[in-house]
Amino acid sequence: MLFFICLGMTTEVFFTAISDFIAGEGSLRLMGHTYIWMAFIYALIPVLFLNIYPKVAHLSLLVRMLIFVVLVYFIEFSAGFLLDKLTGQCPWEYTTGWHVMGYIRLDYALFWMGFGFILERLFLLLESFEIE
Repeated sequence: MLFFICLGMTTEVFFTAISDFIAGEGSLRLMGHTYIWMAFIYALIPVLFLNIYPKVAHLSLLVRMLIFVVLVYFIEFSAGFLLDKLTGQCPWEYTTGWHVMGYIRLDYALFWMGFGFILERLFLLLESFEIE
């Protein structure tokens, strides 16, 4: 779990630094950010992969990545909604792009597909090292 937490949060810091810079909201310092709440969300990755991947492994890569995006959107929306209700604010309130209630951005689908591809490859690699 710790591996996927670190990978997810590091990727998010890089992604926010680069996307903020491209959008003209950041500087060449490329300061990115994430939220401590994301550690709990990224910790779900190995649990979900262990339970879902065997059921979808036979499907084409494109279908698997679409399933991944739908799952990410479901978790991101649910977590954002829950955090909003518990704390009074969703940490990642989206105000630009094609967003749904500020909790998910539909225009990030291709990025999530790419991240899903990387996660799948890493998960399978790590699973091959499993010690009996």
